[in-house]
Amino acid sequence: MMSIYSFHAHNIRGKEVPMSQFKDQVLLIVNTASKCGLTPQYSDLQKLYEKYKDQGFTILGFPSNQFGEQEPGSNDEINTFCQLNYGVTFPLFEKVDVRGSSKHPLFAYLTEQKPFTQFDLSNSGAKLLKAFIEDKQPDLMLGDDIKWNFTKFLVNAQGEVVERFESPVDPVDMETAIEKWLSVK
Repeated sequence: MMSIYSFHAHNIRGKEVPMSQFKDQVLLIVNTASKCGLTPQYSDLQKLYEKYKDQGFTILGFPSNQFGEQEPGSNDEINTFCQLNYGVTFPLFEKVDVRGSSKHPLFAYLTEQKPFTQFDLSNSGAKLLKAFIEDKQPDLMLGDDIKWNFTKFLVNAQGEVVERFESPVDPVDMETAIEKWLSVK
């Protein structure tokens, strides 16, 4: 059976990392950017990581420059930015494409397992983002690909993609789901 453990990616320092290294952990896989209105989510992601890492939880950050060119820096610049501004200690990976024909195979798998359903329009940030995308880049709304920076995929300890949280969902609003999956490890 296919799982995220079938994939590998290069970490921010260029070293190949098999996803199987994270076997038996609950994961939150996030596409990130340093110059996005949602970039402050790094702070809450780091808080979640610190709170749950000793219980078998890890966050994997994948920078991407596909949305408004909001991640223009080199891998070294991204790493330094994340450490200096947000104290990020969870694993970061090399900048990758997360949508379209050149998307990283891991993100092809994630979006296949948890396709886009819709933005939660009771969230004002989601309403604004949807309106922005529809106005400026309507093609991003087509299909199941990632719509914007900071889309988050929750993966259980068996490597199965169990939930997808769209960009505007604040990381702290995912705590209940994280705790649920940690409790069934």
